[in-house]
Amino acid sequence: MHARIKELFDYLDVQREGLRAAVESIPEGRRELQPAPDRWSVAGVIEHLALLEARLAGLFKKRIAEGRAAGLGPDTETSSVIASRDVAILLDRTRRLTAPEVVQPKTNMDAASAWRALEQAREGLRSTILEGDGLALNEIVHPHLVFGPMDLYKWIAFVGGHEARHTAQIREIGALLATADPPLRGG
Repeated sequence: MHARIKELFDYLDVQREGLRAAVESIPEGRRELQPAPDRWSVAGVIEHLALLEARLAGLFKKRIAEGRAAGLGPDTETSSVIASRDVAILLDRTRRLTAPEVVQPKTNMDAASAWRALEQAREGLRSTILEGDGLALNEIVHPHLVFGPMDLYKWIAFVGGHEARHTAQIREIGALLATADPPLRGG
C-alpha cells in the first residue's frame, strides 16, 4: 500500500473512532431525537455521513477509472497529505454549512441502521480507494462546492475532516439533549 494511502486510511480510522465515541456518549434512546426542528438527530448525522461516503465512493471510482484510461502514472511522492491539509474552515462549527440535498438525511432511519449503512459505505470507499493505490491521485482533481478544486488525496482527507466536523456536531446534539427543558422525548 502506498504511504499516502496508508496515512489517509489511518487518519480515517482515527476520525471514525472519535465518531463512534461521540455516538456512544448519547444514550441509545435519544439518538433519534432532533434537538430542534431545524437540526439533525444523531441518526440523521450518521445517515448524512453514509450518504456522502457512498456518493464519494462512486465519484472516486469514476475518476480513478478515467485516470487509468488516460494513462495516469504512479505516485512517486511520499510526503504527508494530512500535514499539508488546512481543515480549519471545515472544523469551524460557528460557520454553518448546508449540505446539498442529495446527502441530506432522507429517512427516519434509526441510529443503529444508519451506523450499519455508514460502515458499509466506508467499506465501499476503502475498496474504491485501493483501486487507485499507487497511482498519482494528486493529479486527479475534482471541484468541491465550498473548498474549490481538490485532488483525490485531499478529497480522502476531506472525508476524515468532514467526519470530525460531524463528531463535534454530535457532541453538541448530546449537550442540547441533556439540557433540554423540558427533556425531549420520543424517537
